[in-house]
Amino acid sequence: MRWATRAGVHIDRAACAWLIRRFLDPDAAFVFVTDPGQVPPDATPFDMRGVDLGHHGGDCSFETILRRYELTDPVLWRIAEIVHEADLDDQRFDAPEAPGLDVVLRGLSMTGDDERTLAVSGPVFDGLYEFHRRRLLLGREPA
Repeated sequence: MRWATRAGVHIDRAACAWLIRRFLDPDAAFVFVTDPGQVPPDATPFDMRGVDLGHHGGDCSFETILRRYELTDPVLWRIAEIVHEADLDDQRFDAPEAPGLDVVLRGLSMTGDDERTLAVSGPVFDGLYEFHRRRLLLGREPA
């Protein structure tokens, strides 16, 4: 399936692409556009103004996707808090990882194109997921 988002990938778009590939569509192909009117008819748009899988009611796009696809994994919801704070910085959640993750994603977006940003950020989100999965299982931060 094809998915479309805005060019210039940063935190929410990178996190959404990882979520889509890891939990919804392992064969996802991404198209990057500069205007919502450029979304191909066969692509599902995300993290753009006015689309179903965008910001809604104070949620970032990552949170919206979790809700729309009824993903209840508590680790994904913890990552959603981090992504929310990195993207919106509204202090809604206690997410001390957010500023660092934001800097890493901004830096990645400066060193390559959108495809490369997604390729490199995927393992970052895999690591974040594993850390918080183990933290949940252990009831403390893993060593």
